[in-house]
Amino acid sequence: MKKWITVGILVLLAFSLYLFIKNAYNKIVTLDEGVKKAWSDVETQYQRRLDLIDNLVNTVKGYANFEQTTLTNVVEARAKATQVTVDPTNLTPEKLQEFQAAQSQMSSALGRLLAVAENYPDLKANQNFLELQAQLEGTENRIAKARTDFNTASQNYNTNIRHFPVNLLASVFGFQSKSYFKADDAAATAPKVQF
Repeated sequence: MKKWITVGILVLLAFSLYLFIKNAYNKIVTLDEGVKKAWSDVETQYQRRLDLIDNLVNTVKGYANFEQTTLTNVVEARAKATQVTVDPTNLTPEKLQEFQAAQSQMSSALGRLLAVAENYPDLKANQNFLELQAQLEGTENRIAKARTDFNTASQNYNTNIRHFPVNLLASVFGFQSKSYFKADDAAATAPKVQF
C-alpha cells in the first residue's frame, strides 16, 4: 500500500511539474509573439511614413525653385532608412540603436524639408502638400504610440522571463531579454526658445 501512495505522490508531482513547465513556457511564447507583433506594428508605421514621404517629395518637386539639396537629403535619408532592418526575433540593443539612428536621420531630413517649405507660399497653399503634411503629423503620432506599445510588450516579456522560477525555464529554452526604444541623445537637451 505504501508503494502505491509513493507512486501516486510521484505521479502527482511529475504532473504538477509538467503543468508548471507547460504553462510557463506557453506564457513566454505568447509574450514573445506579442513583442514580435508590436515590432511589426512599429515597422508598419515607419513604412507608412516612408510611403508618405515619396508622395511629399513628388509634390514638392513640382515647385522648380525648391532647394534641390533638401530634396536630395530627404531621398537619401529615406533610402538609408529602408536599408536598416531589424529581425524581431533578435532585437539586440545594437541593432535597435542602428534602426533608431536611421529613422532619426529620416525625421531630421523630413523636418528640414517642411521647414524650408515655409518659404514657398504656393507650396504651403497646395492642397496635396497640406494633406500630406497632416498625414505625416498623424503618422508621427502613430509611430510614437507603436513604439510605446512595443516597449510595453518588451517590458511584459522581460519581466516574465526574469521571475523565478520561470527564469530557469527561459534560460533552458534560450529566451533572451528584448531591447527597448530609447529617446534620441538629442532629446536630452532642451531646445532654446527665443522671442
